[in-house]
Amino acid sequence: MRKQRSNPNSFSNLEKQKAIDALLWKNFEARNEGVFYKLFQKQGKGDFVIQKANTPEGMYNLYSKTVRQKNYRKMIYTDIQKIAQEDNPLHHWEEIRGLFSSFDGELLRYILHAKIPLEKFIRYELASRGFDKDHNWCGFEKAKKIWLI
Repeated sequence: MRKQRSNPNSFSNLEKQKAIDALLWKNFEARNEGVFYKLFQKQGKGDFVIQKANTPEGMYNLYSKTVRQKNYRKMIYTDIQKIAQEDNPLHHWEEIRGLFSSFDGELLRYILHAKIPLEKFIRYELASRGFDKDHNWCGFEKAKKIWLI
């Protein structure tokens, strides 16, 4: 059983990357609500805390360039290993890992061997649900135009 974090918005100084990952996910989830979060480092202990921000300009005040432009294209295997070995993983990482861990190994090998474009499968699935990039219903035809680019 994984241990639960007493405050899901507080991270130790050793968990800087995890705090950044949590911030990115939290802002992605809140993108339609007009709510923004920022990352602070507490004085003394150096712990990181995610708190609501009043404006998007202030939401990345601690690691502005690192966090604002962050994507995971340059993720390396040791980053994935850290996520996999985490006692209390962030929910979205656990869900993503769960998708792949439930796949048949031979199917995973075939996906790599045949260079199957998983991004296109994801885009097709999202288009078939009829929602736009902000998860607002837009209809199937418009969703195709949005996702199938």
